Amino acid sequence: MAMIDIEYRHSEAELQDPTIRRRSTGAMAAYIKDLIFEMQMADISCKFTETVTDGPNTVLINGRTIPEIIEGLEIKMLEVEDSCDLGQGGRVVFGRPTLDWNREYVEDVPDTIMKNAIAKVFADMNRNNIPVMDQ
Repeated sequence: MAMIDIEYRHSEAELQDPTIRRRSTGAMAAYIKDLIFEMQMADISCKFTETVTDGPNTVLINGRTIPEIIEGLEIKMLEVEDSCDLGQGGRVVFGRPTLDWNREYVEDVPDTIMKNAIAKVFADMNRNNIPVMDQ
């Protein structure tokens, strides 16, 4: 089985933009830990490492940054007819668009993009590991 290794490298300095999704490195670390917990509950091998560094804040998934992973991907939101709202009306959301991302701050990465990056790495690792069913 493939292993997902997520590393969050960040400085000790406070983040300067109050409009980003996760306004502190602690909030970002907690967000990633929640994702790791969800994956482990689904029997996906994964681990989280948090490293304090002097360089720019970044998230590495199996050694690659999020922009490197999602480069070339076309991320689409579900259409109303494809969603599973069981006939209920769509949600009205105020604020920033879901895929809007200030790339200067990895802490601002949208949940949709983060999960797509993790899924892409997982799929790439398992590309040649398709189990063959005995007949």
